Amino acid sequence: MLFVSCMSKRVIFYISIFLIATQFISCKKNEGFTEKVKVSLRNVGHQLLLTNQDSTSLVLPIKELSKYKHQLTFQSNLQVTPDSLVSIVKRSFSQSELPANYRIEVKECLNEEVAYSYEMMQSEENAIVPCKGRVLPTNCYFIEVQFFKNENNTQYFFYGFLLIISVLGFGVYQKKKRKAVVNTGSNNSQSLGKFMFYPEQNKLLKEAEEIPLSNKECELLTIFIHRPNEVIKREELMKKVWEENGVVVGRSLDTYISKLRKKLKDDTSIKITNIHGVGYKLEID
Repeated sequence: MLFVSCMSKRVIFYISIFLIATQFISCKKNEGFTEKVKVSLRNVGHQLLLTNQDSTSLVLPIKELSKYKHQLTFQSNLQVTPDSLVSIVKRSFSQSELPANYRIEVKECLNEEVAYSYEMMQSEENAIVPCKGRVLPTNCYFIEVQFFKNENNTQYFFYGFLLIISVLGFGVYQKKKRKAVVNTGSNNSQSLGKFMFYPEQNKLLKEAEEIPLSNKECELLTIFIHRPNEVIKREELMKKVWEENGVVVGRSLDTYISKLRKKLKDDTSIKITNIHGVGYKLEID
């Protein structure tokens, strides 16, 4: 039950990390999307003004009304020809690689009534483009574009799922690996290669041979055996084994490490390695 509980907590943790990462990627992606829309709409506004033989009026700053809705406004009145509007928008959006599904609404500035609108879909037969031949008289207009959300997030969840499974699988593998190295028995014994370690009795047992350990050797081996293949700093070992029980004398740590090495030398699959200037590591082959 404890293992299941730990696994559940790990799953929740990794899923949370994945969701946060996905949200971060989504936010970054939306920032880029908004900038692309603004650039594209400025181009649309410029082209519409040129169709009115107007090369001096300004396209006002693009407004982001919501995540997928933006507004294009003009400094001056203009005439809108639906045919030109449809082709200009389609060409500009295509060049900017914007979504192919969107709704365009041309609204009057005074009362915000829709003077002309159409929907463009990726599937041409589903597009609704009415009355393209009717010209809207010169007036104050603004144009709103609403993109229809058509994002395919399947790949994100697929790769995220693979990431979670990989991390969990690696965690289970490491857990099993450690269990193979350190296995607690019913008599409070722990296996270490060919040895059985009895921390409460200060001894190692190899087949029928009993190898006594001093208190310090036992304490050191207990630390190593619970953290196999991990570099443990000298300061940490000295603090846990000596400083909490008295003063460290000379090279006590190195001396006891040397003693442990001699007692473990019969098993070449395990060794205590000196990491120069850092500390020691119990290596398991």
